[in-house]
Amino acid sequence: MYDDILIPTDGSDTVRETLSHALPIAADNDATIHALYVVDSRITAAAGGEAGSDLERSLTEEGDDAIGAIQEQAATEGLEATGSVRQGTPAKTILEYADDNDIGLIVIGTQGKSPREKVTSLGSVSERVVDNASMPVFVVRNAGPE
Repeated sequence: MYDDILIPTDGSDTVRETLSHALPIAADNDATIHALYVVDSRITAAAGGEAGSDLERSLTEEGDDAIGAIQEQAATEGLEATGSVRQGTPAKTILEYADDNDIGLIVIGTQGKSPREKVTSLGSVSERVVDNASMPVFVVRNAGPE
């Protein structure tokens, strides 16, 4: 039913709860996991100049780590996984990635932003994804960072 499953991540600990739902679905469908981290271009643009470039590098490194953690967990479960760090507006970039990669299911958490992103976030990414996705979206209610 699902050949490709997208798990967007913001690098927070709440992705573990999302994975606890996404990985069994992937295993049941012999699906490939796609991990996606979006460096929010609004945040880096607001910082501007060299500070914006430094922030972009830092967030990209955070994204690489977040993608690596998902890929490692997927491999532990015997699943194929791929990952990507993109720059853009999170909800829009998630939806573009899903459309461009023929994603059959998006599994996304309701919360999980890092403290830095909480301050600058402009609304609920998961809500925007649900409202605009052309494929099914499985929303995992997360307790959020402690």
